[in-house]
This record gives sequence, structure tokens and C-alpha cells, in this order.
Amino acid sequence: MIVDERMVAFIHSLEMPESDFLETIEQEALAAHVPIIRKETKSLLKVLVGIRKPMQILEVGTAVGFSALVMNAYAPEGSHITTIEKYEKRIPIARENFRRAGKETEITLLEGDALEVMKGLSGSYDFIFMDAAKGQYIHYMPEVMRLLGTGGILVSDNVLQDGDVIESRFAVERRNRTIHSRMREYLYALKHNEELLTSVIPLGDGVALSVRKERNDK
Repeated sequence: MIVDERMVAFIHSLEMPESDFLETIEQEALAAHVPIIRKETKSLLKVLVGIRKPMQILEVGTAVGFSALVMNAYAPEGSHITTIEKYEKRIPIARENFRRAGKETEITLLEGDALEVMKGLSGSYDFIFMDAAKGQYIHYMPEVMRLLGTGGILVSDNVLQDGDVIESRFAVERRNRTIHSRMREYLYALKHNEELLTSVIPLGDGVALSVRKERNDK
């Protein structure tokens, strides 16, 4: 826990309920122990979508489709979400959730390895939500930069690893050391990329919020 549990509980107590359908999807995911965005992260995502009003959204990591449906609910009319998922057991659940919501034409789910799928995408996106395998973020970054349009927002979730990211690699369990080092590398790359402005926020499990600056074509 990065933020005091009492503070998190207080923030949660202020939240207004979502639609009955979104509340149902959230409860189903939690009951099945599916890792979905935390309530405070969901709140931030809604605000960012409301501010940026993106027409083209890319999500890396669908899970059961909850975050895609949240973004869809707050995105402008006519917007479209492309979401990528590799885990075969969750793909049919996500597709069914999109069908139940009547959003099959507004949300496109692409199956496969995120890096390979992104390499096949073209055009630019106004908003990219990164919520996939944490150890792969640094490997996704070149494709993210290729696809993120000027003024586009990149939201990277779970970047502080419940606070472990600040620890020495020797203080982290051996099995988590690769993810630990790659996440530190990713955060450094975000903060030192001259094309991005990035703020790392200790909210939820840590969120890196980046915006692409105007390109200098001279």
C-alpha cells in the first residue's frame, strides 16, 4: 500500500456509483480475482478521458474489459477503443462483456502478444492506457511513441509495484527482480524522454501520466 489505507478508504467513500452494468462487471471481476483498475485509478482515468476527449484510444491489457468499458462510458460520441489481450481465458469474457454492453462496434479487441499487435497498428492515438505485463512496458515504449499523437496522453498503471520500486533490487524477492529493474528503467525513460512531459503519481499502485509535447519538425 503506497497511500495510507484510511485515506484510500475515505477517497473510496466519496465515489459515486457507476451504471448498474459497470458495477456488475466490477463485482464479477473482483469475485473471480481478476486484476482490474483500482477505484482511485478508475476515477483518474475518467477525469483524463473527460479532459482530453480522445477519439482514438488504445488500451494495452484488456483483462475482462472493465477499464475499456469505463473509458467508453466517458469518451466522446463517435470515439473508438482498440484493446489488446493475450491471456486466452479472459478474451471470451471480455468479448461477452462488450456484447452485453452493446459496445461491439465501439470497442475492438485484438488478440495476441501486445508488442506484435502494436507493430501492426497504424495511425495515431489520442490516448493510450498501459495496463499489461509490467516487465514489458519498457519493450512496448518504442511502439507507444510511434502511435501516440501530438498532445496525446499516455497513462501507465501499476508503476510503483506496491512501493517495491524504491527498494534495492536485493531487497526484492528474486522472482520479482527483473520486473523491478525494468520498471525503474521504464520510469527513467518516461521522465527523460524529450518528447514527453511525465508525472509519476502515488495513486492506486502508482500511475505515470505522460503527455506528448508538440513535435519540432524544423
